[in-house]
Amino acid sequence: MTTKRDFGNNEENEKIKPEDYQLSMDTRESEENGQPFYKFMEDIIAQLKRLNRERTAETYRATLNSFMRFKKGHNIMLNEINSDLMMEYEAYLKTRGITMNTVSFYMRILRAAYNRAVEKGLTEQANPFRHVYTGIDKTVKRAIPLIAIKRIKDLRLTLRPSLDYARDMFLFSFYTRGMSFIDMAYLRKTDLQNGFLSYRRRKTGQQLLIKWERCMQDIVDKYQDTESYYLLPIIKTSGNERQQYRNALRLVNNKLKIISVMAGLQTNLTMYVSRHSWASAAKQINVPVSVISESLGHESESTTQIYLASLDNSMIDNANCMILRNL
Repeated sequence: MTTKRDFGNNEENEKIKPEDYQLSMDTRESEENGQPFYKFMEDIIAQLKRLNRERTAETYRATLNSFMRFKKGHNIMLNEINSDLMMEYEAYLKTRGITMNTVSFYMRILRAAYNRAVEKGLTEQANPFRHVYTGIDKTVKRAIPLIAIKRIKDLRLTLRPSLDYARDMFLFSFYTRGMSFIDMAYLRKTDLQNGFLSYRRRKTGQQLLIKWERCMQDIVDKYQDTESYYLLPIIKTSGNERQQYRNALRLVNNKLKIISVMAGLQTNLTMYVSRHSWASAAKQINVPVSVISESLGHESESTTQIYLASLDNSMIDNANCMILRNL
């Protein structure tokens, strides 16, 4: 199982702009014999954005920023990437207290970009990642049991609207089979038709269909806005939707910390917990592991969604009904 990306500490998360990258004189002179690494990464990021894969573009950006910080802003050519350089980068990350899962995360993104460059004939395959860590460490289980979900559901929060809103978003995610917050944010009213909610995962592009339940409708009715074409009050105005989503997620996660204390939980509550919790509940009623793919927490959710797509969707809806009846 993976860990949530922390992208290191505050200094590690500082942005580096393309104009901050420096090319040594030798690199400038040799540019005709190869392509600068940063330019190739920037091209990938631009393409991801054109494909509306904003989250993936952000992870590539974070990786590029980290690597260029390691290089102190000095760019290198693609054909200069070798195993010694990658081992030095790994050592650099370790000395900065970056978790091994995050080290692996950066390395796997760099490896994917490097392999793409090899496929395009921009550099020869030198297997530069063979001596660095690219695995996945198991992390603390984030799921909470149904009894804890019930405690959260039963909290009296009418007089505390910001907490009430955060609780509702958490529950809506749980009700909808652990839907991610970004997918919730972009749900449109037109996605709900004939008793089913249909949406496409922004991370993987997989189309999903969820049977609509009364508990879902109750939350939607509570925040009904006739002027908005969004189903939930996460993105409220046109323009800058991505920033609105980020701000809402930050707010909700902050309020969920308070709710966690109020509900007497030992777990640090976040929107991500709802995904794990639904998956854990599904596993307890013998839903095949192939469906939930270890609580939907893999690095690549596309594998999980492939399993979901290969099964009769009614099987998943029935499992969801059983889970919701136990609340």
